[in-house]
Amino acid sequence: MSPSNAGRSTISPRTSRRDPLDVAVVGAGIVGSAAALAFARDGLRVALVEARAPTPWREDASDLRVYAFAQDSVELLDSLGVWRDVAPHAQPCRTMRVWDAAAGGELRFDAQRYGRGELVWIVEHGLLADRLWAHLQKAGVGLRCPQRVVAVAQGGEGDADDGARRDDAVALTLDDHATLRARLVVAADGADSPLRAMAGIGVVRHDYGQRGLVAFVATERPHEQTAWQRFLPTGPLAFLPFRDGRSSIVWTLPDDEAARLLAIDEAAFRAELTRAFDATLGEVVAVSERAAFPLRRQIAARFVEGRIVLCGDAAHVVHPLAGQGLNIGLRDVIALRETVRRASARGADLAAPHRLARWHRERRSESSAAAFAFEGINRLFSNDAPLATLARGHLLGLAGRVPGLDALLWKRAAGL
Repeated sequence: MSPSNAGRSTISPRTSRRDPLDVAVVGAGIVGSAAALAFARDGLRVALVEARAPTPWREDASDLRVYAFAQDSVELLDSLGVWRDVAPHAQPCRTMRVWDAAAGGELRFDAQRYGRGELVWIVEHGLLADRLWAHLQKAGVGLRCPQRVVAVAQGGEGDADDGARRDDAVALTLDDHATLRARLVVAADGADSPLRAMAGIGVVRHDYGQRGLVAFVATERPHEQTAWQRFLPTGPLAFLPFRDGRSSIVWTLPDDEAARLLAIDEAAFRAELTRAFDATLGEVVAVSERAAFPLRRQIAARFVEGRIVLCGDAAHVVHPLAGQGLNIGLRDVIALRETVRRASARGADLAAPHRLARWHRERRSESSAAAFAFEGINRLFSNDAPLATLARGHLLGLAGRVPGLDALLWKRAAGL
């Protein structure tokens, strides 16, 4: 059952200046909620600060924000007791087909060939947020909602109430004037993270001049539990299988073209989408509301500042063409959870500099490599230059013919 509106209340954790929490998480998106729940399941005292509780999920009101959930993300939610409440409403994707409109060549991934039931699961943001929130309330996480962090003080900067210089915790001042102290603070408050700015961490940002246009569509032929991606000169077009028989589309387009396609009527949009997808599933016969979001690469200058760590979009934003943004964010949580577990087992400081430094090196390296790799693929395939066209057709064909290469690529994306 989805939690009711009445259940979305503020629960205050036990706090004092002399007895800090183990972990405070700021931001109750998917990554922040998963982090808070993971630490609570491991027996730590956790608070979660969020400005607005998630809207209760409804099966008859689909969320345009859809994720391709990788195996390691599933395993994380399963370990938290959440996946069993998500899986009945998720769509298994058993095949992926990737091809180029201009150069030919196709790359195919098949779950059966790899001895698996599915490659990924297609899941709505709203469903994940709703189920995580319900479990947070049951797990004893101190929910401070609706509240925001308005100031932060690391240990050496003095404490908010008595001016004492402490180095064992971070003090978070909330907009109700309360102070939370925690040995470790996780900033998971999104790409425009206020906490990241308060911590003095900058970002390196590159805007692509593109938008991702999203919608649900119905087609003449069934989606075959297959994720389809066609590379066009303007950017990739993906059709992801959805639980009700429709497909969720993500269409990467230049800004002005995205604006044009948002403005035209449904019949005209359906016709253009059918042509762009080469009628692979027949005619597009119905379209939901449409929306578009700007695309960029953004990497924080560092993921750690004292006892504050950045996770998810607060740390890194990548191109959506491979559907890996959320999975990379959840891998931040998986790695941080293991780091904290090792410290707890030794009775050691959860946020000792050398421990967070190791986590930082691993996560920043992986997320940066992924961001630039996705950008490179997007640049290679999102143009009609003759040399690029020849190269990408050859590369897709080669990847499909080299024994074991497709399995290696998929396992990398799945976190296996």
